[in-house]
Amino acid sequence: MKIKICQFNPLVGDVFGNADTVIGVLSETSSQEADLLIFPELFLQGYPPRDLLEAKWFIDDSLSAIEKIKKTSRSFPDTGIIVGSAMPSGITDGKGLFNSALLICSGEILLQQNKSLLPAYDVFDESRYFDPAQSVSTVKFKNETLGITVCEDAWKSEELFTGRLYTRDPVAELAEMGAALLINISASPFFLGKQQLRDDVMRNHALKHNLPFVFVNQVGANDELIFDGFSKCFNPKGDICCQLPAFREDAVIFDSSESSAPLVTSQHNEIKSLYNALTLGLHDYVKKCGLSKVIIGLSGGIDCAVVCALAVEALGKESVWGVAMPSRYSSKESVTDAKELAGNLEIQFDVINIEKTFSAFLNTLQPLFKETQPNIAEENLQARIRGTLLMSLSNKFGHMVLVTSNKSESAVGYSTLYGDMSGGLAVISDLTKDMVYKLAAYINTEREIIPQSTIDKPPSAELRPDQRDDDSLPPYPLLDPILTMLIEEGRSRTQTAAAGYDSNTVNWIAKAIRGSEYKRRQAAPGLKVTEKSFGSGRRFPIAAKYNW
Repeated sequence: MKIKICQFNPLVGDVFGNADTVIGVLSETSSQEADLLIFPELFLQGYPPRDLLEAKWFIDDSLSAIEKIKKTSRSFPDTGIIVGSAMPSGITDGKGLFNSALLICSGEILLQQNKSLLPAYDVFDESRYFDPAQSVSTVKFKNETLGITVCEDAWKSEELFTGRLYTRDPVAELAEMGAALLINISASPFFLGKQQLRDDVMRNHALKHNLPFVFVNQVGANDELIFDGFSKCFNPKGDICCQLPAFREDAVIFDSSESSAPLVTSQHNEIKSLYNALTLGLHDYVKKCGLSKVIIGLSGGIDCAVVCALAVEALGKESVWGVAMPSRYSSKESVTDAKELAGNLEIQFDVINIEKTFSAFLNTLQPLFKETQPNIAEENLQARIRGTLLMSLSNKFGHMVLVTSNKSESAVGYSTLYGDMSGGLAVISDLTKDMVYKLAAYINTEREIIPQSTIDKPPSAELRPDQRDDDSLPPYPLLDPILTMLIEEGRSRTQTAAAGYDSNTVNWIAKAIRGSEYKRRQAAPGLKVTEKSFGSGRRFPIAAKYNW
C-alpha cells in the first residue's frame, strides 16, 4: 500500500483551516501516488485544544469540517484519509467525547477508532475531556488489514517500561486480530531524549509483532508544547525505512508492500535538537498569537544573548528589537557587549538610560523607606523599571516582549515579579544555566554571534555594586545538578544529599523552590524542552507546608 505521511502543523481551534489542509493534500495527490493519506492525532482541532473541547459550538464546527472532508473525498474514491478528530460518543454517561482516528473514503467514515489509553500525567489531561475506547477493531482497506491506534495507545510496552500504568495493550490486541499493517497517529511533544525513546517504543512493536509500523506525528508548537514531527516507518525487523525531518512540515510517500532497505540514520544530536525546538517554539508562539515582532531587554548577559540569537533565527533580524537599559550599577562592558551582539545579529538596537527614573522612584519612596537599610526592594526597582519600559514599547509598537530568565533562576526565585519576568513568552525557562552555556557555544559554532566576553564574564544581575549571582545563589555548577535531582528526578532532600551534596545547600535550594511557587504561577508561558518543566506539567500548591 502506498501511504502519504502528512506531517503538518495545525493551528489550534482552526478546524476549518485544518480541514482545508487535508482537502488540499487530497486534491493534489493522485490515486496512483498514494492509496492512503495519514494525518496526526486531533489534527482537525490541533493538539492540545484544551477546554475548547467543552464548547458545544466547537464540536459542532468540528463535525461540519468532517462533513466537508467527506464531501470532497467523494471526488477521490480511490484514496483514503486517516485523520485525528474529537468525536461525540453519543453516550449520556461519561465525558461524551472520544479522541478518534477516522478512516474516510468516498464520502464515508469506514472506521472510527477511538483512543483507548488516555494519559493524565505531566502536561496531559485527556481524561478531563475524553472517554476511553472499550475495544479496538481492524479494518480492511485496499486488500490490507489495518490496525490503527492513537498516540498513547502505542506506549504500553512491558519490555521498555516498568510498572503497569495501563492494563491494556491496544497494539497487541490489533496484532492478535490479524492486522497486517500497524498505524499510529500522534501528537507526541518533544523533550530532550524523547526522540530516541519514541524510536525504541515504535521499533519494539514492529519487532514484537513482526509487522510494519507507521508512526505519524504532529509538528509545530502550541503554547508551551513543541512537537518535533520526526514521523517514521519501521519494517517488521524494526529497521527505520522511511523518516521525515524533525521540526518542519513535510509529506512523504512510503510503499509498505515493498521490502524497503533500512535507512542509515545519524545519532540524535541533543543540542541541535534543543536549538531547533526552541526556534520552532518561539516562531509558532509569536505567529500563532497573530504577532510578527519581538522586543528583548539586552543586559550584555548570556541569557538575553541566547534568547536574542534564537529570536533572529526564528523570526528574522528585521523582527527583533534589542534595548539596553543601564543604571548606575551597570558596567560599561554590559552596554558594549549588548551593542556588539546587536551588531552581529544586525538587529535594531537602542539604549534607554534608567538612572533618572530610578532616582525619581527612590526619591518618591524615601519618606517611607527612611530609617531602613537598602535591600532587595531598591534592587528590584531597577528590574521593574526595565519591565515597565519594555511593556510600554510593546504596547506602543505591537512587539511581544520575550522573557530571558532561565530554569535555574526561576526554580529558586532569582527573578523579579513585574520586572524581568514581564513578557509574553519565556523562551529559555526550561534550560538550566549549564544548558544555556552549551546552547551559546552551539550558536557560535560557525562564527562569533554571542561575544566571547559575554560568555566569559561571571553572571550578574547588576542591581547593586559588584554584584554576582553566586553572592545570592550556590554556584551554578552546584545548583544545576541539585535542581535536576529535586525537580526532574523527583528525589527528596535526603536522597539528594546522599548523592554527595551538602545537606544545608540542598535544604536551602528545596526551600527556595517551594517558596517561589507563587512567582512561577504568575510567569509567562515557557517552552518545554525537558521531561519535567515548570508550567502545566508541574502542579504544586502555593499555600502549603511540606518537607520534600
